[in-house]
Amino acid sequence: MSKEPAPNWWREKIIYQVYPRSFKDTNGDGVGDLPGITAKLDYIARLGVDFVWISPFFKSPMKDFGYDISDYCDVDPLFGTLDDFDKLIAKAHSLGLKIMIDQVMSHTAENHAWFEESRKSRDNPKADWYVWADPAPDGNPPNNWMSVFGGSSWQWDSRRRQYYLHNFLVSQPDLNFHNPAVQQAHLDALRFWLERGVDGVRMDACNFHFHDVELRSNPPALVRDTSTVSDVNPYGMQAHVYDKSRPENVAFLRKIRTLLNEYGAVAIGEVGADDSLALMAEYTEGTDKLHMAYSFNLLTPVCSARHIRTQVEQFGARVKDGWASWSVGNHDSARVMSRWGGENPSPEFAKLVLAMQLSLKGTPCLYQGDELAFTEAEVPFELLQDPYGITFWPEFKGRDGCRTPIAWDQSPNGGFTSGKPWLPVDAKHIACAASAQENNPASPLSFARKIIAWRRAMPQLTRGDIVFFDTEEPVLALRRDLDGERGVIAVFNLGAAPASFALPQAAGAEKIPEPGLPGEVDAAGQVTLPPYGAWFGYAR
Repeated sequence: MSKEPAPNWWREKIIYQVYPRSFKDTNGDGVGDLPGITAKLDYIARLGVDFVWISPFFKSPMKDFGYDISDYCDVDPLFGTLDDFDKLIAKAHSLGLKIMIDQVMSHTAENHAWFEESRKSRDNPKADWYVWADPAPDGNPPNNWMSVFGGSSWQWDSRRRQYYLHNFLVSQPDLNFHNPAVQQAHLDALRFWLERGVDGVRMDACNFHFHDVELRSNPPALVRDTSTVSDVNPYGMQAHVYDKSRPENVAFLRKIRTLLNEYGAVAIGEVGADDSLALMAEYTEGTDKLHMAYSFNLLTPVCSARHIRTQVEQFGARVKDGWASWSVGNHDSARVMSRWGGENPSPEFAKLVLAMQLSLKGTPCLYQGDELAFTEAEVPFELLQDPYGITFWPEFKGRDGCRTPIAWDQSPNGGFTSGKPWLPVDAKHIACAASAQENNPASPLSFARKIIAWRRAMPQLTRGDIVFFDTEEPVLALRRDLDGERGVIAVFNLGAAPASFALPQAAGAEKIPEPGLPGEVDAAGQVTLPPYGAWFGYAR
């Protein structure tokens, strides 16, 4: 008889994000594909992670590289076929891995059949499937809402002689979730993938589903938001109270959860908002909405112990039974090695950041290449692909620098493709390719495998409560406690200089052997940490 999974079993797991365009190409067209992911599932399984989140691979014109979907129930030929996906699922499950797919529900591609019908007239069956509005008396858009990618979020359409809403690219019209038929269409599409064996969904921009039906203009932001957009983007100058994060979204998330429960699947939501921690708490509290949520709050340009502590503490203070996922890297943010590590980051810094991330209360979400200590790639303007970066160049270079292909070996193009890669493979990445790290016990890759396995045997770090100790920058100190287990103290030096200080709470603590982070604490609680050092101990 099979054993029932433990309650909230997903809280103990680790998510690994694959950006398929840049993971592994098997047909020589320069773009990664589903067979490439399948071929590298053994590598992912060896890391010791549990969920593989795959960014969109659905049919798309690729104006936003798959986040503009033209068919929710098919694979784009660029990535393969439905049969390729079924083989990927089967291989993953045979390795004990679960597959999580991206669901981009708030908007579609402009060539989606739904939008092509909707824009034909004001009285066709799908006329109300998207957000349409009449112009202001002077012909301007109906309000002041702005696109995340720059400029007004309204685009004039000559067919209907109305504006349609697009929170992102002009080619990404927003669906009208106030229409129940739109919600049901998405539930049907999600069921299609759950029936194929999908174990979870990552919900892209999950607070963008609903808009204010009165189309009220947003007020100015009291404090300019630079957590979700760069400071050169005027989007951060508004308080986005009417164009997203509307209260109606909660009821829709409950419908998603009800469907997922039928299949034992889980959901993680991406929340980008003026007060994202509040929404993370609202969307995950109880057992009837998202299982977990993550925001851009640790995808910040700089790193400080105070900031990390504040994010975790504030989330914990706002919700008692909800759950966060803490991500320090993804396909939308400069690589953490460069954002937090400076111009010439040490590989030891990558180890330190991973150990810290695995020690926070919440589900870690790792981004491909971070286990290899990849830095942000330099992509010249003439090779840029990202429309976001092209718009705001040169002050904001876009997202291509974190999306360049993975270097698997030290051959030309890093073993990613036999053709011309869609983005250049960075020479620095080839120098520290996976093959070069594979048999080096001191490499970031070897460390990642060991620290993940070590964490799995530490229930305090997967399920325990968390408290932080007062320390000076750049040191982060915390304790994890779980009933029936000894408390675990963890101390991290996020800086490039040695740190020595007194931590009375660590006096008499017993050092816990871990996979290679240097640091010492004496019997009196005096902590000595080298640059990027850390220490774990059982509390007295």
